[in-house]
Amino acid sequence: MHSDEQQIRQLVSTWMAATKTGDVETVLSLMADDAVFLIAGRPPMRKADFAAAARAQARGDAPAFDGTSDIQEIRVIGDWAFLWQKLTVTAVAPDGAAPVTRAGHTLTIFERQNGKWVLARDANMLAPIEK
Repeated sequence: MHSDEQQIRQLVSTWMAATKTGDVETVLSLMADDAVFLIAGRPPMRKADFAAAARAQARGDAPAFDGTSDIQEIRVIGDWAFLWQKLTVTAVAPDGAAPVTRAGHTLTIFERQNGKWVLARDANMLAPIEK
């Protein structure tokens, strides 16, 4: 496995771990300043929107998150890379409501900035999973 691929895999692993522990600042540090998230049925979300929502959630009674990532492919082309993965995320509300699980695929584009890979674009195609 090439160093770039290893670094991108580590970024995904760090992202998942930071999300699980509610470490918003670590997640934000893994994004480009102009990051854009595309989610079906919603307008594009930029990094500032993501940050505001994540910080607001972290201040209140935030749900606990857990998830798994199964990377299917990583391609590196110069200072750009993409991956697609199977992703499952479960959110558990602190009020005891039933957990909500979403699963599906994501297509993520990374950019190397100052020698470090960061998430630049993410198309999230997760759908609710009925239990």
